[in-house]
Amino acid sequence: MSEHTLVKLELDDIQRGVLSPRPTPYAATYILFRIDDRHHGRELMRRVSAVVTSAADTVSPLGETWVSVALTYHGLKALGVPQESLDTFAWEFRQGMAARANVLGDVGESSPAHWEPPLGTPDVHVVLVALAPDSTRLEAAVDRARPAYDALPGVTAIWRQNCHALPTETEPFGFRDGISHPAVEGSGIAGSNKLETPLKAGEFVLGYPDELGGVQTLRPELLGRNGTYVVFRKLHQRVALFRRYLRDNASGPEDEELLSAKIMGRWRSGAPLALCPLHDDPDLGADPYRNNTFLFQEDDPAGFATPGGSHVRRGNPRDAAVAGVARLHRMIRRGTAYGPLLPEGVMEDDGADRGLMFAFVGAHLGRQFEFVQSEWMNSGVFFGADDARDPVVGSADGSGDFTIPRRPVRRRLLALPRFVVTRGGEYCFMPGLTALRWLGDLEG
Repeated sequence: MSEHTLVKLELDDIQRGVLSPRPTPYAATYILFRIDDRHHGRELMRRVSAVVTSAADTVSPLGETWVSVALTYHGLKALGVPQESLDTFAWEFRQGMAARANVLGDVGESSPAHWEPPLGTPDVHVVLVALAPDSTRLEAAVDRARPAYDALPGVTAIWRQNCHALPTETEPFGFRDGISHPAVEGSGIAGSNKLETPLKAGEFVLGYPDELGGVQTLRPELLGRNGTYVVFRKLHQRVALFRRYLRDNASGPEDEELLSAKIMGRWRSGAPLALCPLHDDPDLGADPYRNNTFLFQEDDPAGFATPGGSHVRRGNPRDAAVAGVARLHRMIRRGTAYGPLLPEGVMEDDGADRGLMFAFVGAHLGRQFEFVQSEWMNSGVFFGADDARDPVVGSADGSGDFTIPRRPVRRRLLALPRFVVTRGGEYCFMPGLTALRWLGDLEG
């Protein structure tokens, strides 16, 4: 028996939103709640525990709608979770995302002072996420669920963001998204890179051994077991600015596409530069069995195909020689577009709010999400590029540059503007189903 068959995940107790890739296409909505009465909040936990879908379910209790629920630190306090339990949660989670702004690069326009209310405030207690095949079925499901919380005057819906996945699976900048996801031991869900060894379950789910042999637990143990930390971020994308920057720094349309691919690390189709460095290959980009199966170190140590500073190589350096062990910073990422698409060819901003609702899933907020944000996205030291930031999502201030290795002379893009602005976000805990019921049964 191999080591990868030893771990048996309790899939029927893990929320489906933790491990399962999202369907395509789909519509989604994020609804935030404030709890003013702990007894009504506990009743909400009891009700949602009956409709949240587990990772073992192929059919949702709500038919074609899949529901996940998570809580902030303030939300757990509002439910009356004992302080001795609260003190066992990760300290970054207890602080909350707004307090971690400097570490995350949420400064200037992205600072919490400019966030969309109520994001980042103590009023956000519960995050409910619902997915359905299309917006019509999503709205019908939300309408059916509304009486469940409307009948609880001590629970108030305070914010909502609708999202959508396009049939093309692209995000607002026009690139195929959601390609890369790791294999998790015991999940039964294949990773997207056949060359990547499955990661220990404890990297993503509390109560199981992680890559370092440790086990993350809470008190009481059942509160943490089969739960995980989830980071939600609303990221506004300046699509027109991105297009103008490419146009102004390219010699023509073909060069624009090459520049955008070098910045991202993939062509717009999703085809990786690692496998087709000279031209796009839409068939490769659309092939889930090939479009993420590659490594960096043996074929491209110097970044001549995929620059070390490109977005995808920063987010997951794979086997490249970087400071630190890349596997310890692996996370599950999910992004869902919101807002109207900017029509092709439009170079001026139309004032519409568009971007991604981004979700990170992992058991280690500090060495996964926060490390990647601070050390890989907003610094280049890990691969020898000093203070160079990620050209797509880095906290740019107009003074940074991006280097494209090439022979005989490297190419440099100067004065990178901020293409992505943080509009807000939350650190959350997504409990297992048993823990949800435990929260519903709290007394006092």
